[in-house]
Formats: sequence, C-alpha cells, structure tokens
Amino acid sequence: MKKRIISFLLLLALPCAFAFKQDVNVPVQLDWETHFKGKADQNSPFFALTAMTWQYSYSSTVYRNRVTIKLKNEVRVDKNRSWVKWDKISDPQIRASLLHHEQGHVDIQYILLLEAERVLKNRNYSVSNYKAQISELANQISSYFDTMQRNYDEETEHGSNHKMQARWDEIIQDKIAESKAASAELQP
Repeated sequence: MKKRIISFLLLLALPCAFAFKQDVNVPVQLDWETHFKGKADQNSPFFALTAMTWQYSYSSTVYRNRVTIKLKNEVRVDKNRSWVKWDKISDPQIRASLLHHEQGHVDIQYILLLEAERVLKNRNYSVSNYKAQISELANQISSYFDTMQRNYDEETEHGSNHKMQARWDEIIQDKIAESKAASAELQP
C-alpha cells in the first residue's frame, strides 16, 4: 500500500515572535530542525503544517494630487506554530518528499511577496480613496494566493501525487521567474 503523505500549509495571521522573515531576493529554504518547533496537532489528518504570515504596511505621501506609497511587505515562517508528526515520517524518503512539498508552499508565499510588492507599489491611487484601494488590492492578492495554496494541496494530494508535484514544481518556478521579470521591468 502506498503511503500517503499529507501536509497542509498556510495560516495567515499576525506574525509572532521567533518567526523567520522572508528575504525579498530568495525564498526561505525550509529544514525540519529550524522551522518546525510547534507541537503537532494529533487530531489533524496532516503530517505537517507550515504556518506562515503575510503582513504589509505603508506610509503615504500626497503631492500635487498624486499618492506615493512606501511599502513594507513581509512574509514569515512561524516556527513555533509550524509542526510535524515525526512518528509518521520516519522513512528518509518520505521525510524528504514531505519537506519538498512544504517548500512549495513557502515558494508560493514568496510569489505572493513579489506580486504584492509589484502590484501595490505600482498603482495610481485616488487621493480621496487610496486607503480603501490599497486594502482592496491587498485582499485580492491574499485571496488569489490562498486559492493557489489550496489548489496546490488538492492537485498534489498534499505531496503524495508525485506526477502532479513535479508539475506544480514547474508552475511555481515559472511564476517566480515571471514575477521577478515583471518587477525588473518596473525598475528605473
């Protein structure tokens, strides 16, 4: 009987202390010992959970009827809320496969970081309504990537469908390259 590897990712919440801040240049590279310090939920059907957060804030300047924002945009892996059921992944191959799948979730969150940076900074906002516009855009970005995370888990069967995992690996790498290229085009 084929062992089914099950995992789930993505808890968007306020960042906690002891979180790992995402570098804008590369995705965080997960490892079991560093990033999975939380107590496993024994009632969960999943073998691991990677808790991550996205947080943005901005300051704004209005000059000559134009709004300019300075964006602070962060993605974090929260090691104290991320957990693994060690007894379920004693086989080294299963362990590596599951970590690879969890890394895909982190990479998707990295794409969110890149896209939020590009989209939120490069808009013309209404002076009278820019706060609501920024909030709406951020909600759309968050919703889009929440859906992408769920699709990733469903289509890869939480990492146990290796053919679909390989396909998603390609999709994720393509999206990272696209996001980086789109951001580079906007640089002066």
